[in-house]
Amino acid sequence: MSSAYETFVALHVPGDPLIIYNCWDPGSAVAIAKAGAKAVATGSFGAAESLGFHDGEQAPLDAVFDNARRIIGVVDLPVSIDFEGGYAVEPEGVAANHAKLAATGAVGCNFEDSVIGGEGVYPLAQQADRVRAARQGAGDAFYINARVDLYLRTPKDAHDGSLLDQAVERAQGYMAAGASGIFVPGLRDPAALAELVERTSARINVIPGSGQPTRELADAGVARISYGGGPWKAAMAWLEEQARPAIDWRG
Repeated sequence: MSSAYETFVALHVPGDPLIIYNCWDPGSAVAIAKAGAKAVATGSFGAAESLGFHDGEQAPLDAVFDNARRIIGVVDLPVSIDFEGGYAVEPEGVAANHAKLAATGAVGCNFEDSVIGGEGVYPLAQQADRVRAARQGAGDAFYINARVDLYLRTPKDAHDGSLLDQAVERAQGYMAAGASGIFVPGLRDPAALAELVERTSARINVIPGSGQPTRELADAGVARISYGGGPWKAAMAWLEEQARPAIDWRG
């Protein structure tokens, strides 16, 4: 197995989480690496927008692979790619695309259970087959961060114990199918996260709420904290703010 992959896996420590401040292109990856990051990973929103497309697998697959290779070429760190839904529905396509992604030199990916271009999430059994296919295509030395999107697809007033039970069931199913870890965007409640960690024994990845302390999430036992499209949005807002007075110099 590659040393970069082994390093990446070892960085996922429950209670001492890997911090992923998501990049979108080689330049942003270099900046984040200079800030002291131990690994870098793309967020699909920023990566797509930087290429002139929108999120939701709108960026051409070849552009995703090219972006991955370019990022890997400029940082001496493990690189993971947000691969959305694998750019395929059927397991055969999922396996083929993950094989191509692994061939870029990426050590892992995010792989979500949302139906891209549709509604809701894939049924558990179908998504487990897709995770199994991703593992077959990518090989053993590849970190599949299987995303459980129930909390994104369910109104906040229904984020209850029943939804947590469903998340646990999906996490267990994806891990059994070959996932390396579980990503649960939208789940931020420390007690629920601690229960998810305990009931699944999985490396759990979350996105913090606005102003939510990292310590709170670490104490819940998460192993990875990501920032998704936040860094891209913040960077573009800053650029607009800086450009405006320069352009409007006449006042």
